[in-house]
Formats: sequence, C-alpha cells, structure tokens
Amino acid sequence: MASIRQFVRRFLERPGSIDLAPFERIVRAAGAEEDRLRKAAELPSPSMDDLAGFCAVAREAADRALGLRPYDVQLVGALVMLSGNVAEMATGEGKTLSGAVAAAGYALRGRRVHVVSVNDYLARRDAEWMGPLYEALGVSVGWIGEASTPEERRAAYDRDVTYGSVSEIGFDVLRDRLRVDAADLLLPEPDVVLVDEADSVLVDEARVPLVLAGAADAGGAVPETAALVRRLVKGYHYEIDDQARNVHLTSKGIDTVEEALGVELYHDTARLTEVNLALHAHALLTRDVDYIVRDGRVHLVNPSRGRVALLQRWPDGLQAAVEAKEALAPSETGEILDSITVQGLITRYPGRCGMTGTAVAVGDELREFYDLKVAVVPPNRPPVRADEPDRLFEFAADRDRALVDEIAEAHATGRPILVGTLDVAESERLALNLAGRGLECAVLNAKNDAEEASIIARAGERGAITVSTQMAGRGTDIRLGEGVGALGGLYVIGSGRHASSRLDDQLRGRAGRQGDPGGSVFLVSGEDDLITHYVADEYSSGVPSARLVAHAQRVAEGVNAQIHRNTWRYTRLLERQRDLVLERRDRVLRGRTAGEALAAAAPERWTGLTGALPPETGEEILHGAARQIVLFHLDRCWAEHLAYLAELREGIHLRVLGRASPIDEFHKDAVAAYRRLLAEVESRSVATFESAGITEDGLDLDGEGLKRPTATWTYLVQENPFGSEWERLTNRLATKIRRR
Repeated sequence: MASIRQFVRRFLERPGSIDLAPFERIVRAAGAEEDRLRKAAELPSPSMDDLAGFCAVAREAADRALGLRPYDVQLVGALVMLSGNVAEMATGEGKTLSGAVAAAGYALRGRRVHVVSVNDYLARRDAEWMGPLYEALGVSVGWIGEASTPEERRAAYDRDVTYGSVSEIGFDVLRDRLRVDAADLLLPEPDVVLVDEADSVLVDEARVPLVLAGAADAGGAVPETAALVRRLVKGYHYEIDDQARNVHLTSKGIDTVEEALGVELYHDTARLTEVNLALHAHALLTRDVDYIVRDGRVHLVNPSRGRVALLQRWPDGLQAAVEAKEALAPSETGEILDSITVQGLITRYPGRCGMTGTAVAVGDELREFYDLKVAVVPPNRPPVRADEPDRLFEFAADRDRALVDEIAEAHATGRPILVGTLDVAESERLALNLAGRGLECAVLNAKNDAEEASIIARAGERGAITVSTQMAGRGTDIRLGEGVGALGGLYVIGSGRHASSRLDDQLRGRAGRQGDPGGSVFLVSGEDDLITHYVADEYSSGVPSARLVAHAQRVAEGVNAQIHRNTWRYTRLLERQRDLVLERRDRVLRGRTAGEALAAAAPERWTGLTGALPPETGEEILHGAARQIVLFHLDRCWAEHLAYLAELREGIHLRVLGRASPIDEFHKDAVAAYRRLLAEVESRSVATFESAGITEDGLDLDGEGLKRPTATWTYLVQENPFGSEWERLTNRLATKIRRR
C-alpha cells in the first residue's frame, strides 16, 4: 500500500517524491571501489562520466583530507544536488560535506559554482573547512565576505567554487551594474548556484530587495508626528485588523489628528502618508520583537532566524518613522540606483540546486518559482527523539506557569533543556521568571548574538538551561555532554508555535541528531499571535484544539505564500526589464555600440569632432566619450524608472474603483514607461553629445554637469510588512466580510 501511495505521489510530482533508487544504486557501486582506493598511494583524477567512480574518489578524498568519511546518505544527497534538485537532509546529517561533494562534481564538469550561504561566517567557515577536500579533488575554492576587497573578490570569483552570503553576491551584482570600464567587472557570467538553507533563502527571503543607493543624505524623521500617534488609543482612535497587518484611524482618530496638526488629512497627501507611517511604526512594529535598539540605532530582527538582520532596513519612510518613535537620530537615505530581489538574483543562474533540513513544506513554492524539485534523503541513523503532543492552554498566563514548572521538573533530573521562544522580549521575560524560581539560564537572542558560539557549546551539558529565539533553530549542532544520553538527551521545549511549521521542525531538530536520544514538546495558548491573527473568527474561548493550531499554521503559511506570489507578480516584469537594460548596457560597456549610435544620430557632430582630434587617437577618444555619455544616461534613466515604478505600485490600488486589475494596470504602465526610458536615454545622449566639449583628453563628465554619486552604499529592504496600499485595502475588506 505504501509503495502505491509513493507511486501516486511521484506521478503527481508531489514535494519529496523523487525516487532515490537510481542514486542509491550509484552509491552501492561506489562501495565496490573502496578497498582498491584505500590501498592507493595517490587517488586517481575523478571522471564525471562515471558517477560511481566519482563518489568513491570523493569519499576517500574526504577521509584523507578532512578525517570525515561520507555516509552513503551523504553521497546520495550530493547526487540529488548534482541532478539539479533540493536535498532535504535532517539536522546533523552532514549537509556541508554533501554540498561540497556536489559543488566539486559540478566544477569537474567544467561548471562555475557559487555556494550561497545565509551569512559571511558560514561562507568563510565552510570554504576553509572543505578547502582540503576541494584541493584533493583538483578543484579551486574561494570565499567572499563583507570586508573583502575588490581584489580579493575578483580572486575568489576566479576560482572553480566560490562561497558567499546571498547578500554579498547580490551586492556585487549591483556594484557591477555601475562599472564604466569592463576591466573593473568582478562577477563572471552566472552558471550554477548551490543554496545552503534553501528554504530560508529561496522562500523566506525571496522577496527581500537588495539595494544599491547613492547621493546619501540624512533621513527625515518626524518626531512631532511620532509623539502625536503615541497619544492615540487603540479601539478608540485607531483599529488593527485580525492579522495585525493593517492599522487605520477611526473617524474620531481622524478628527483628533486633524485638530492637533491643523490640517485636513485627505487634502494633504504628504501629511496623510506621514501620519500613516507613524501609526504603523507605533501600532504594528514592536521593540524587541520586530527590531531591537542597539548602539543608538534600529536593527531589524530576521523573523525566521531570530538574528539581527545585518544591513537590513525598512523603506525610508517607515524606517524614519520607527527611528522617530524611538527618539533616535535619522539614518541616511538616498536615491535607489538599482535593486534586485533575492529571487531575481537566484533565477539568474541557469543551474540551481540546494539543501536544507525542511524543504518539503515549501516544495510547491520551490517548484513554482525556481523549477526545483525536492528529494527527501533518509538519515544515516533512525531518529529516536520522542516528540510529545502539544500541550494546550486557554490563557497565556497558564501556559507560562506550566512552562516554568516543566523546566524546573526536567532540570531537577540534570537533563539539559533548550527553550525556544518566539521573540527577544519573550526570551528575556522567561529568563526573569526562571530567576524568580532560582533557576539560572543562558539567554541567546539578537541582543547578544556575538555570544552564540559559546552559549551553544554549553547547551548540551548536564543541567544546562538555554533560552533562545529562533537563533538556535538552524545552522547549529548541540552536542551532548558526558552522561546526558542516559538522562534522555537534550529536551527541547517550544513556547508557542511559529507561524511556519518549518521553524518548529528546525527547533525540534536541535535534539536527536545522528541517532542521539532527545525529546521535544510545544506549549500553546489560545492567546498566542498565531491563533489571534489567523483563526480569530473560528476561535472565541476555551482550550484550542490541536487541529485548530495546525489549521492556524496552514493559514499563516498560505498568507505568506500569497504575499510571495503577489510580490513576484509585481517584480517579475521589473526583473525582465532589468535584464534587457543590462544586456544593452553590457553591449555599450564592452564594444562600440554607443559610438556607432551617436555617429548615426549626429553625423555632422561626429565628423566635425573627428577632424578636430588627432587622427591616430581621435576615433578611440570619440568612442570612449560616447560610451561614458550613454552609460551615464542609461544609469540615470534607470534610477528614475525605478522611482516611477515604486510610486506607481503604491498608487495602483486606486484603479480598482474602475474595476480594473491592479497588476494588469501596473504591467501596462510599466511597459509604456520602459519604452519612454529607452527613448529618453537616446534623446539625452544625443543632446549631451551635441553640446559636450570633447578634447584630446577625452570627456569630462563632471565638468559637463553629469555627475555620478560621490559614494554608494548597499542594504536590504525588509519590504513593508503590511503590504502595499492595495493589499491593505483588500485585507480590510476581507476582514469585514468575515466578521459579517
């Protein structure tokens, strides 16, 4: 019966249904080569025409170079990735080694591989750790980080395999976008990308735009407005929808604000936007949940990892509103010169694969957005972790008391405990409650992320209590101390369910690695955000059922998937336009396209300048000047195009009043705007060429008033978490309909 179900799943191509049998046969064939290779003084050069031989050589090379002999399932995982899929491998199963074997295999096929990590630390650690293996297989490897110089980056990208964080590789793509000399380009043509923590990068962060900005100025915070909205009362002056994604003023709130400001809000668009942003910052963004304040600055917290989201910020208006709310100095802001979403970055690569511990849950999205399928690789040793059913409570206070009691009871046996909390504030509150019971604990959250390694190193020791946000949920192995296995291993307790079941699974996965004993349980209350935000209309009071909790997670995951889908519908056209602009720019950068176009558009000017310049160098001078002119106007017009489309998207919701589709209307205007962009580049370039002073020394763009930004800076935008104005409007209407 099970085999029939699996056949049907494969026929329907359901996530995780890829047949592993072909890969397992290859690995078994590789096993027949082991004895011969162990006796060989030198390993033969692996051939990718013989996958079994490659696996055998890679296994022996890893053993000799790293002291790590890959399990069969690790080689199966590598083959899954070599076939262009995502491998789901449980925590502690050695994904790093599997990924290195797969990357080496691609490199031996003559492909150039970028291994994408979630941060610089992992990129450097994995590149240096796996370096001896790559060397043994005849493959060169490098890595880049935030502090890497242009020379170091160029050297790393010249290697067969390059490790880097998704943001750093994306920022290099954007920086190359502004080069005016082909010799300065850093990145080669994209070929193969292997994504570590694939679900996090490809789904959770897919819609995060990476931004290159220039002409930075001080931001414009509005402290007076922040002080005004701080006095407003929820339920009287403003209301929040069920999913906490939208807040709006009531009629009384509008009267109060207009009286305080002395304006009519709906006749003053700038003031209305200012008030809305301040209200969103006040009512929907919570300190120590959505962000922390450290060293006088606002730092966003990545909701899927619990860590500080380095280099991330909200769009300028919302960022300024939060800074005003916290009475901080405004951060710099600037004109966006170019941007690319993480999804747009990854889809540049013709070859894609990845690995993670939780992929099946987002398998449909991986296939829809990246044409990737998921294969579930079984663990090397069967898991023996005991996962208890959720313990359910009506009120959060009852759950919190039960949580402390459970911790105290388990701690009395000496068993190490890892408590997963949903945010920074909750982790600190729980630590105080435990201290009140005389229980000491180590707290790991975004405020003390620098201490992560030392805290995790002790988390598996006898008697240890570790309270952590989602930081301990992935990318971390907790090793058990001596004698801890006999006590039942690490005990993971979740204080509430996450909006995504994947995050719960990652937390559970801290216990029971490689067949170790362990246990887990989640304590959930009817007052948790998961219940109140997503199934408020189905739950009124009493102890929630396990079925309701599971339903709430499915609703939350569906909401986030739809946001991802809607975002991509808007950005997909922009990414295509960006590709077309880059193709045009590359032709200008590397050839004589600009000069030929300007010579055809202004033949008299071209002929006159040719006669005035030295005959031996005049043509090159003219082509160089033409290249500078066209590149400047192409970059200038693209930045203006981005600003126009951002404004268009925010206002497109008003067209629903005419029964038009906002996305269709956006696409129609965006296509027309792109045509205008090309015409504008041409007309501006010709006008500049007609009037610019071009001498033997070439063209002085600055002297002609065509100045590029004196400095550029990069960051990631955490897109407005409340959606576009259109999405907020439809959410509000949907909420009212449900209530009726």
